[in-house]
Amino acid sequence: MSSVTGVCMDEGTENGKAEDVVGCHVEDAITFWAQNISSCNDLLKLSCALAEACPRAQAAFGKLDFNKIYGGCFSEDRCWYRCMVQRMINSEKCQVLYIDYGNSEVINRSEIVEIPENLQYPSVAKKYRLWGLQLPADQNLNMFDQGKTFLGSLVFEKAIKVRQKARQKDDIILVQAECEKVDIGEEVAKAGFAEKCRSPGSTEDVEKREDAMQNQRKKMKAPAPLWVNRPGHVLCNRPRTVLDPVAASARNQVFAGNRVILTKDKTPASAPVLNRSLACVRDQNLAEGSDIFEEEKETQRKENVNLLRRQKELELEVEHLKGELQTINQEKEVSRKTAEYLEETLNKYIGTKMKDLAAKVKMLKEIRRAKKNAGFGEQLSQAIKVVTEGNITVPSSLEKLQKLWSEYDLAQEMIQLCKNVDERDELIIKRNEVQQNLYSAVKEFILEVDQLFICERSNILQELSVSLEMIYGQVCELNDSEEVFQQFLTWKHAKIEEFIDIRNNTDAALQILTDLFSGILKCFDLSLEASSDTEEVPDNVDEALKEAELCVCKELKTDLTEHDEKEKGIIKSAYSKVMHKVRQEQNLITVIQKTYLASVEFKKQAEEWLNRRPNSDNLLSIKKTVKSLKAQLRWKLTEKNNLEEADDYSELEITRIKEEIAALRNKLFQEIYKEREEYEKLAYLVQKWFPELPLLYPEAGILTYMNSGGLLSHSLERDLLDAEPMKKLSTKRPLVCSEIQDQKVLLKGYSVDVSSEAKVIERVAKYHRAWDQQKEKSSLLQLLFLLFCKSDPLVYLMVPYYPGASLTVVQADAPLTLEETLKVMKGVAQGLQTLHGANIVHGSLHGNNVFAVNRKQGIVGDFDFTKSEEQRAAADTMVIGTLSLVSPELKMGQPASPASDMYAYGCLLFWDDKVKSLILNLFRCDRLTAEQVLRDDCFLLVDAIPVPSQLGEEHELPEEHDSEKTDEEDAVNSKKNAVNPTQ
Repeated sequence: MSSVTGVCMDEGTENGKAEDVVGCHVEDAITFWAQNISSCNDLLKLSCALAEACPRAQAAFGKLDFNKIYGGCFSEDRCWYRCMVQRMINSEKCQVLYIDYGNSEVINRSEIVEIPENLQYPSVAKKYRLWGLQLPADQNLNMFDQGKTFLGSLVFEKAIKVRQKARQKDDIILVQAECEKVDIGEEVAKAGFAEKCRSPGSTEDVEKREDAMQNQRKKMKAPAPLWVNRPGHVLCNRPRTVLDPVAASARNQVFAGNRVILTKDKTPASAPVLNRSLACVRDQNLAEGSDIFEEEKETQRKENVNLLRRQKELELEVEHLKGELQTINQEKEVSRKTAEYLEETLNKYIGTKMKDLAAKVKMLKEIRRAKKNAGFGEQLSQAIKVVTEGNITVPSSLEKLQKLWSEYDLAQEMIQLCKNVDERDELIIKRNEVQQNLYSAVKEFILEVDQLFICERSNILQELSVSLEMIYGQVCELNDSEEVFQQFLTWKHAKIEEFIDIRNNTDAALQILTDLFSGILKCFDLSLEASSDTEEVPDNVDEALKEAELCVCKELKTDLTEHDEKEKGIIKSAYSKVMHKVRQEQNLITVIQKTYLASVEFKKQAEEWLNRRPNSDNLLSIKKTVKSLKAQLRWKLTEKNNLEEADDYSELEITRIKEEIAALRNKLFQEIYKEREEYEKLAYLVQKWFPELPLLYPEAGILTYMNSGGLLSHSLERDLLDAEPMKKLSTKRPLVCSEIQDQKVLLKGYSVDVSSEAKVIERVAKYHRAWDQQKEKSSLLQLLFLLFCKSDPLVYLMVPYYPGASLTVVQADAPLTLEETLKVMKGVAQGLQTLHGANIVHGSLHGNNVFAVNRKQGIVGDFDFTKSEEQRAAADTMVIGTLSLVSPELKMGQPASPASDMYAYGCLLFWDDKVKSLILNLFRCDRLTAEQVLRDDCFLLVDAIPVPSQLGEEHELPEEHDSEKTDEEDAVNSKKNAVNPTQ
């Protein structure tokens, strides 16, 4: 039914568009229904589909939908047609409109059924009204019927050309209609059955007149004659003759359902009344005629159904035969083309054969010239040779050296732990003996290793490993069998021999072909005097040509790089065995190289200190110089103070003394740095070679320096610095600002006693060692010096001073942009990663302990070293407004951890909408680590983001805040503590 659907889905014609139709039903003198001439076949297919679907369809139950299309059984021929319900007469009967023909009738509800969705498309018939005409207002019923009959004679079952003029709101199309070049509208108007409209485009008069006519007909209570066309009638493309009422009545007897229902003529008053017997006879005859008519009609209906069914079967059979015929034609065409191709191929078979063979021989020459398969397995074979020949073995002196080294380390450890002087001397003598033996073993080991050419061997193995991994990929499970290499070599040898045989066969076949062609050339050479015998012409050229082609193709297809599963297993096993031996030897070389480097260093140090012992003379000399400079500096400071207190001091003299004081300070710091360098040298010797040095020279304070991580300095005193007290920020502890060698520094004072001093030094040293591993890349605040105050129980920590760079101050004055935020907070995450990597929990991460240096470098500040991690985390400074930076697990009494630091880090980012996903992962139970934070998407490209130059690097913000502040200051400033670029 696809073609039917395609036609019936047409929405209608556009204004001015012409259409050829056939009239199928007349409503009045100016209104008729018509079907497009091209829909004839579609209606036939639609009838077949309804005849098949409707008898099995479900009856329409419940309330009928006036907008839905059903299947209805037409009373005249008992065939099924599509219909829509117009009105309900009663619970049993309703009036329906057959939408594909235009006529309507009253039928039983039981004769209305549901139809499939594929048949639910718009009607085939359309309702037309003659353009520019209207029914007369005073028209009576008789004139109405005559006008309807007149229009039927012009349009019923005739080919009409209609041209659309307008469309009314009830889908009635106003048209100008012609039949055989006769204007139908003009004919109706001439006959007096319609009159011209005052306004052709308006339909109000028409509608009013129709309503008046309907009211008039109701008042007369007389049935209106209907011009009815049987819905199932198949349209003809050939126009029919004009129908008059008599012809139409006669045609009703031929086509069941095509009928005109005429009203009975009224009996005149003077007519005689028939007697009862005549009436009975008439009624009996009418009844018998009606029964006969009904029987004939039922017979015709059944014949019609059978004919439709047979027509459908014949159509299907025709379609099937068309398909078979098309297939036969296609096969015939293919056979014809195949025959032509075979004939063409046969005509130039020899030329094509020779040309193909020549192309393959050319390709084979190029492959042989490139030696594509010549190196099959050579790399793996060479690798087997490398790992089985010339490999590094364990030096004979290594075991002895390692044993002596263990004895030497033990002796060094015992000297370091010894407290008794006499016992210590004995241990030193024993250590020196072991040192002499170790020195001899080291020289022997170095000499032996120098002869092994380890570097060259290591490079060979490295190159071999890389090349093999590129070819063979991942190493499989190791097969420890010693036959793996032999199995591979045997298989490779057999594979190569097989390939050589293939090549030899190719050469032999081509040589035979060449010899045959040479003989043929002699037979056809007319320049030769000797006549050729026909028997000498070779008759096996076809076989030689075929054999040559087979051999060439076989060699071309033979690829030594393609293997089956068994061969792959042999190769993988050999490769894994080679890689195992390579890595085993590389590990041995690594051990030998590390031992060699340590031996060379030991030999160098032993030759320097074997016959003499390092001392602290240089350190003590520097200390003496420092002491002298400190005395001079104190004297100059006293002199300056006395001059400033005098009533008649000279500004010039004060300036001179200040310059001298500055010069003395610079010299003092230079000597202090020299002292630190000397301490570092002695500390290195203590750790490596001479653990007894701190015991031999206790006055040098080497252990104290080492225990503080190299920060503690007894030579530096606060009173010698030009320190300016930071009164506003010194409510919790002494805090002063100074300058050393053009660098601003802060001195933070910590109150200590005998019990807490060691813990403070230990915590400071641990923090400093974490910074010292990466220096500036650690993103930690550098600790410069640790010094004690002689007059008070205070220890001062010297750190760099970044005025106005704390996150609290920056956010309060000019909040960071998003780009600046990402750069700064990436540095903070790096600092936390450094601390956590050294097993240090900050515990006090807040806005005053985070510095945005130059608005692009994030640095994690130090913390209160007198407090434990838990005490720092519980401090009042760990708040941002009403938001606590203390993690939930700390509030529950659990110890501080790296995760609690990351919680505080997340709080600093809390108001930044652009990093919400990162923040959520920092507030979970299984929080991200600092390392995972650094790998977050928001930090991946942070280094490539340019920083706006709205604040220069030399711009100083108003006031710096110390890392530990008073509760009152925290309450004021912490509200702007968080990183919030959207402020």
